[in-house]
Order: sequence, then C-alpha cells, then structure tokens
Amino acid sequence: MNLKSITKTLNPLEQLQKSTAIQPNLLSLDQTSDLTVAAALVKTLEDLGVRYAFGLFGGGITPLVASLEQSSIQVLQFRHEAGAAFAAIESYFASGHPVVVFSTTGPGITNALTGLFAARWEGAKIIFLSPCTSATQRGRWAFQETSLYTMSNTGIFTSGTLFHYATTVECSSELPKIARKLLAGMGKPGGFVAHISIPRAIQTSSLMTPLPRVNFSQSSVTAGEDAICKSLQLLCEGPFAIWVGFGARGAAAEIRQLAERTKAAVMSSSRGKGIFPEDHPQFVGVTGFGGHSSVVKYMQEHRPLRVLVLGTRLGEFTSFWSPVMVPSRGFIHVDIDPEVPGTAYPAAETFAVHSDIGAYVKALLKYFPQTYGLSPILPLPRGDRQLIKPYGEGLVRPELLMDAIQRVIVEKSDAVVMTEAGNSFAWGTHTLRFTTPGRYRVSTGFGSMGHAGTGILGAALARNRKAIAILGDGAMLMNSEITTAVKHKIPAVWIVLNDARYNMCDQGMNMEGFYGVDAEISTADFVMIARGMGADGIRVDSEFDVEAALETALASTVPFVVDVAIDPTRPAPIGTRINSLISSQ
Repeated sequence: MNLKSITKTLNPLEQLQKSTAIQPNLLSLDQTSDLTVAAALVKTLEDLGVRYAFGLFGGGITPLVASLEQSSIQVLQFRHEAGAAFAAIESYFASGHPVVVFSTTGPGITNALTGLFAARWEGAKIIFLSPCTSATQRGRWAFQETSLYTMSNTGIFTSGTLFHYATTVECSSELPKIARKLLAGMGKPGGFVAHISIPRAIQTSSLMTPLPRVNFSQSSVTAGEDAICKSLQLLCEGPFAIWVGFGARGAAAEIRQLAERTKAAVMSSSRGKGIFPEDHPQFVGVTGFGGHSSVVKYMQEHRPLRVLVLGTRLGEFTSFWSPVMVPSRGFIHVDIDPEVPGTAYPAAETFAVHSDIGAYVKALLKYFPQTYGLSPILPLPRGDRQLIKPYGEGLVRPELLMDAIQRVIVEKSDAVVMTEAGNSFAWGTHTLRFTTPGRYRVSTGFGSMGHAGTGILGAALARNRKAIAILGDGAMLMNSEITTAVKHKIPAVWIVLNDARYNMCDQGMNMEGFYGVDAEISTADFVMIARGMGADGIRVDSEFDVEAALETALASTVPFVVDVAIDPTRPAPIGTRINSLISSQ
C-alpha cells in the first residue's frame, strides 16, 4: 500500500474541540438565601466531581472545612500540607476526578507549595482552598498575615507559573464567575491547578447572587485532516519507532495496534512504563534516568528514519537531551500541549501535532490495514531481566529486592507501585516491568522527596486497593503520613530501602569525584515507628526473608512498613543523571 493510495482514501477529518455545550442552571435567590459563601463553593465543587479534600485546617479555614464535612466530599486531615497535596495528585491520576487541597493561613499555604508545584508539573487537576487576611486587617501585622502586603511577589494570589487560575474572593457576588472559571479549567485537556483564597469573614457571609449549577464535561483536541495526511506521508517514508510517554496513558490499546501493524519498535519514558507492555517483543526499553542501555543500542544499530513521540515532553529525565535519541529525519511529536513539541530538541526536525493522543492514533489506524508493515521486525535489543539468587549472609542487595517485588507484587497483585525520588526511582524504573498502564507512578518533573511516600494514600483511597511506595529512609523520615493512613484505614505499604544515608547523593558525588561529604543518617527503626503510630511492619535483614516479608505486607489489613536493611555499596543505575550534571557545567 503506497502513500498515494492511502491519502486518496482519506475522508476529511474535522479539526474540532470535542466539548459538550454547558447550559448552567441558576439557583434562584430563594434557593441560595440560606447558603453561606463556603457552602455555595462546596456545592460547586460537588458539581465538578470532587470526591476528596485533603489538608490540614486552622482557624482561618474552619468555616469552609466545616462546610466540606457536611457535604458528600470526604475530608482527610493530614499531618503536613505537602503530603496532602502529593496524595491529591495521585488521587486525581487514579480516579480522574479533581481533588481539593486545603490549608490555613501563612505557613499552611507555604507548606503546601511544594506539592502544588508538583501538581502543576505532573498535570493534575487540583483546587487549592486557603484563607487570607481580611481586607480591614491587611498591612496591620495580623497574625500569620496572608495578603499582598506580605506575599506580593510569590505568585500565590495570581494566575501564572504556579496556578493556572488564582483569585481572592472579596465578596459573595464573585462566586458565579469563579464557578465558571473552575468549570472551564476542569473541562480543558491536561492539568489545571487553581487557588481560591477566601477571608474567613467572606466564608461565613450569605450568598447574595444566584449560583450557577453546572454540568461538568471534558473536552479533547483532535488533529485535523492536514496533520493526519502529513503524518502518514512521513511515517510511510521508512522505518520509524514510537516513543510513549505518560500523556498517552489513555491510548494503550490503540498504540499497541499501531505498533503491531507497522512493526515499529517501541520505547517509553519512565512515567510511561506499562502503557506498551514491557514484555512485548517490539519493546526495546525505558529511556532516560534509570533506563535501559538497550534503547541506546537500538538507536545506534537500527536507527529509525523518524520517531513518533506520543505524550512525552522529552525532558531531561526522559531523554537527557542525548543526540543519540535523535532519528535521522527527525520527530513527529504529538501532544495535547501545543508548546511541547520541539522544545526539548530545538535543533531537530520536528513535525508538531496538537492533539489528544488517543484521537490521533485512532485516525492513523484507519489508514494502516491489519496486514500493513513498513519494515520487518528485527532482532531488537532488550533490557531483559536476570534471576538473582539470594545470599545467605550480608545486607540485602537492591537488585534482589526489586526482583522479589516484581514477582510478588507486580506479577501477583494489582497494587499500584510508586517509586520515590533518589535511588529508589532508579532501581524501580530500571528493574520492574509492567504490562498494563496505571500500575507504575513516578514524578520525573518536580521529583520531590515525600511524593511517593504520601502519594500512595491518594492512589490507594481512589482505587480502593493496595498502593506500594518504594522509597529511601531519608524520604520516609521526611514525609510518610502513616498516622493518616491508620486513621482512615488506607491500605498503604511502604518498602523502605534503609541504608542509613542519602545514598543517591552519596553515590552521585563519588561518581563526580567529590569525596568525604557527610551523607549519612542515623539508623532508624521503621518497624518501631510504624507500630508506635498504629500500623504494623517487619524488618528484613536477610535476602532469604525478602519474599515472605512482601507477602506479609500484601496480606496485612492495616498500613504496613517493610524495613529492608539495604547494601549501600551496590551502584544504582544513575550514571546518565551524573553525566548530565557534569555536561551542564
């Protein structure tokens, strides 16, 4: 089948924004006269599909939290606002429903900022609710004053790089406009992080303006006929590979069909693990940090004419901007964000397509028949697993721990697995293999410690199943929310690589030639800590005990910690990251 015959059969494809017209129904003044602004805002959140609100309240936000407690939204009080925000991110990705994060004034807001920055980077839909100092008290050194007098240049109160939409509610009549802004943001493709700041006096004031009750609908962007025609032309010119990212998670079946029909090799970002089965014969490996050398070998020995990039920014942790990853004739880069294509590799030839990934791949599939093949399947290099036998003595090797996690957790359960920033991320990405999307989560954008350790609460709650965090002792000591999991009976499991140090920093500095820097941490007994908080745990000192400990954790009916005495001398697969740091000097 040649290009001429393909393009001749093309039917005009509408370039449109699929969205349902929204006809808001206004509540009459009689219906709203008994509502406070706080209660009215909560009703809007319910209409938007919010199921959970995570945070830590204080005096400034009390009326709004009380209204949340009286609604259908489940409220969870966390121990730290950043943990609440990380949990909200993972709850969103697990369920597709927007999540509320709340805090009190001053430090409550600033504590939440790390998690909110991560939400923006990750592409989650989060609504942050906070109080601010009342207008009559601003500039007078009110306790924990939260206003433009004290936070004028922080970006907390204005739409911009942190918040897609931010506003301070000064009177009840602003609420209908805010409701419509939230509705528009939640309906757009991609992430949306909003901040609604409300003085306590406004929270308790009566609603004086009819409130729109809105029907929430999602929208998607579909590539036009010209983009599909051009893509077909470029892809038919010769062998191509497919590079799958997290943004393609909703199109797993279609991507597999496209790969099998065209015989294209497939690689993925770390966040894209499992979207294309990692045991498939056409899968060559994971790219970037913790990735596989088989990808580099493929690009060097079987360099494709082009690479079809689906839903990944090709940022540093996905590509390290390596020239090896640039195909001979450039990229076809498809993304829901029109600013993404061409950014990572500005000098490479790039055909940019602004589209939802699923809609784009479905359009391509119409013109690739079942028997169509652009090239034969070659013996592709692969990052194959190796069975690791346990030693009778010594500390637990991380390779053996990951091999046991693969067999016990990945292959024998449906638990979500998250890896934390650091060596845990590298080991998990490099060694674990997933065959379905949504089972593996990692933050490659903001990469904050504490994200996985607290994010599993949101994932487990939203999915109503086990969620596993693989993290180091440093991250576990920083933010874990064990007591929150205990209180709400959330089936969270923490697997702690306990090596009494910040080992990625330690190993990384040694690889760069910097020695003698103190990266050690006093040894912590995480089983004792867990039990002291009402959870349970088990200590693993022998490689022969690893598998049984993981099985015990999966069977536990309470939050559970597996405290593994890890060998700190085993070099983690972080060399690409270190080389990237050195090359940036």
